[in-house]
Amino acid sequence: MGLLALPAGGFFVILLASSFLFAELTVKAKGIFAVIGSGLFIYYFSYFLTDQASQWIVLLLVGGLILIIIDGKLFTTGVIAILGFILMIVACALPAPSLLYGMLVAIAFVIGTCGSFLFKKWLPKRDYLEKLTLQDRLSSDKGYVSMNKDYRDLVGKQGVTLTPFHPVGTVNINGKKYSAITDGVFLEENVPVQVVSVDGTRIVIDKI
Repeated sequence: MGLLALPAGGFFVILLASSFLFAELTVKAKGIFAVIGSGLFIYYFSYFLTDQASQWIVLLLVGGLILIIIDGKLFTTGVIAILGFILMIVACALPAPSLLYGMLVAIAFVIGTCGSFLFKKWLPKRDYLEKLTLQDRLSSDKGYVSMNKDYRDLVGKQGVTLTPFHPVGTVNINGKKYSAITDGVFLEENVPVQVVSVDGTRIVIDKI
């Protein structure tokens, strides 16, 4: 009886295969992990696949991996990568001889993929998957403009209300109209006000 004849054997093989294959995307392993992961996948599929089904299953697996790579290289939204991930899980579960076997293989694939990130503790990181998520804060000290500079410069400036504030309205500051808000205070038209704070494009004013 071979290793893959038992559900536990399939679980173990797919766990290692997904771990090594996705570890190649997260760390710089010089292709070694990719070879090991691919070899384990070939071992698994060669055990179950028939001539009729093999091309479709392999297409799902390879297509899913390609979608993940394309997302990381071009779109970086994560949506296409999730679709590719699901296709790879389906490709692993379909050849399984029973429902229990298929479920264990699918669970092993998910665990193995998550476990691949553990390799980042010991090996140099690859920046591929980091492109799928925004790592830096969008702060001005890192070159980002978190709010419009014109709005940021309004703090401390004085103006006049153009409409009643209940508590939102329009204010004239330096000849320009801005939508603003008070700190819960109601104001009438033509009331002198001062900008006390700006949060993004949210201008908070107070009566002078």
